[in-house]
Amino acid sequence: MTNNLLLYPMATHIAWVAFLYVFLTIVRAPAVWGVVKSKKERWASMELRISANLSNQFEWPLFFHVTCVLFIALGNTEPVQLWLAWIFIAGRLIHSFVQIVTNNIRLRGLVFTINFLAVLAMWFFLLI
Repeated sequence: MTNNLLLYPMATHIAWVAFLYVFLTIVRAPAVWGVVKSKKERWASMELRISANLSNQFEWPLFFHVTCVLFIALGNTEPVQLWLAWIFIAGRLIHSFVQIVTNNIRLRGLVFTINFLAVLAMWFFLLI
């Protein structure tokens, strides 16, 4: 039963990525339609950060999704893996906020470290 619960954090991440695509489209729309004349306008300046964050969603999260699929396939998911999956998702949401809204690279690195360690711990539990 716990195995199928890993689908929820996975689906949450997919929904987040879909939201980022929509957000990026909305931010790009004024420039595409010729409403924005300068890249210095507020929303236009966020475009690069949103785009970079969207790219980040296909790097380390790949290992998250792979480990979730393996847990589900092997049928040996424990509550700790589910907690780690939700920690990873919370970290991804916070990471996106920090990267898009601020320029605080130290905080972004700290949040990434939480994501990184959560997935490493999931792999550790998968292998033992």
